[in-house]
Amino acid sequence: MNRKRKVTLPGKFDNLAKINELVVEAAKEAGFNASAIYAVELAVDEACTNIIEHAYEGEDKGDIQCCCEISDRALTITLHDHGRPFDPTKVPMPNVKVCLKKVKTGGAGLYLMRKLMDDVHFEFSREKGNLLTLVKCKSAQSCIAD
Repeated sequence: MNRKRKVTLPGKFDNLAKINELVVEAAKEAGFNASAIYAVELAVDEACTNIIEHAYEGEDKGDIQCCCEISDRALTITLHDHGRPFDPTKVPMPNVKVCLKKVKTGGAGLYLMRKLMDDVHFEFSREKGNLLTLVKCKSAQSCIAD
């Protein structure tokens, strides 16, 4: 069983609700509980916000394509943009042991995505743009090797 859902929308904060709606529908269809659905929704919202703010450096400067693929083992979400390249290895790990108000800007969203999802993978090419893949497994057993 492999099912896909896809939408491409201008990178605007108003469109995040439409992307979240697609992601939530896919997570429900995949059979996730409310807690896992919320985790997926939050990770995708954070990723899309980062695309708008950092890759495009503002609203309505490019599109965000969101594709959700449901398999027997996982929900895989890919976010594609043509903004500035992003190298996650250059983002410092935030200090998560301090009060949230004291966390410095940068890195907290990436940390959150990695905590909420089972796999987070970034790719960039000048021709194809940025591709972020987020995977949420249906069971505690690893599904990443597929």
